[in-house]
Amino acid sequence: MDIFELEGREFIELNNLLKITGLCESGGRAKVLIADGQVKVDGTVELRKRCKIRQGQIVEFDGQKITVQ
Repeated sequence: MDIFELEGREFIELNNLLKITGLCESGGRAKVLIADGQVKVDGTVELRKRCKIRQGQIVEFDGQKITVQ
């Protein structure tokens, strides 16, 4: 499981998290995958591309998990 540090921010949008962590090659690709139901947040499929991901949440995609701190 990887860790993503918010570094003082309150949240990061889901599509940006996937792009920044390298799980998706671009924000556009991330939006398509989210809309397609391939991304989970805290174990539940998340369809909102700009969902605010906050400290303590876990994002799952393509067999990988990212914990946000």
